[in-house]
Amino acid sequence: MRSWSRERSWEVLLALILVGTIAYNATQSDVYLDVDNFVNIFRLSIEKVIIAVAMTFVIVSGEIDLSVASVMAFSACTLAFAYDSGVPFWLAIVLALVAAAAAGLLQGWVIASTGISSLVVTLAGLIGFRGAARVLLEDRSIGDFPAWFGDVGRADFIGPMPFGLVLFLVLLVLGGIVLHRSVVGRRLFVLGDNAEVARFSGIDVARTKVLLFIASAFVAGVAGVLFAARLGSVRANIGEGFELDIITMVLLGGVSIFGGSGTLLGVALAIGIVLNLRNGLGLANVESNTQTGVIGVLLIASVLAQNALDRLPLRRSGADAQEAAA
Repeated sequence: MRSWSRERSWEVLLALILVGTIAYNATQSDVYLDVDNFVNIFRLSIEKVIIAVAMTFVIVSGEIDLSVASVMAFSACTLAFAYDSGVPFWLAIVLALVAAAAAGLLQGWVIASTGISSLVVTLAGLIGFRGAARVLLEDRSIGDFPAWFGDVGRADFIGPMPFGLVLFLVLLVLGGIVLHRSVVGRRLFVLGDNAEVARFSGIDVARTKVLLFIASAFVAGVAGVLFAARLGSVRANIGEGFELDIITMVLLGGVSIFGGSGTLLGVALAIGIVLNLRNGLGLANVESNTQTGVIGVLLIASVLAQNALDRLPLRRSGADAQEAAA
């Protein structure tokens, strides 16, 4: 695992980048520093940041889940289809969450039982569950949900914060405790560092992976329900491209793409950077496709930077060995 000082150094760097991003954006708008604006920045991307918390656990364990946005859409479309078919609304929500969890169970079982890379399995899931969403709704847009459901997605819940933002903060705190202060978190770090060592240490690797993908998909399902509540209607194409922002938030946060290291504090700082960067580009009237390109560059840069930092100790140890031999 990466040393304590290395992770803290990365977090300090992220904090400086975040402060710089906020300072620059403040020069672009007089209302940028208002509390309501910061809440709105999160409100418009709350589904992404909620899923990013779950994605942190997945990547720390040495896996990846490319299907989260498609599962989110599948969950939302299941909700809309069930409600439009006459199912009571509360039951439609339950069915949506069950459908998401079932998607995670299927993918986790395939990964654990066959040994196929999670990259391949969840790439197939990205396509398959997006297709399932389109089968459910075709080209329709379904809405007219109960008024209270719209309030869950848009109304203030605590102070100026909507329910989704409160849920994100709760998940962030609980996730930090589980990942960094519990046996479960230690097992995930060991699994991500070396799956064989984890297996010989008595960790049920297959069971852990299945549960991990169920949890990831369930959180994506919750995000899908919140997305439906926030927008007030559902189409099969919701959330397309969300995977890029979500994975960027996690990797920029210092979580190694190979697993075994990272912190949720780093991910939280990276979330702030990505959201404020998008907001700043929007204030500068940069079109959406260009924003996506910038996020893509940021993703590549974060991976390259982490790889470079990981190689430094190896180079230093090699140099020390040569000096000792001399």
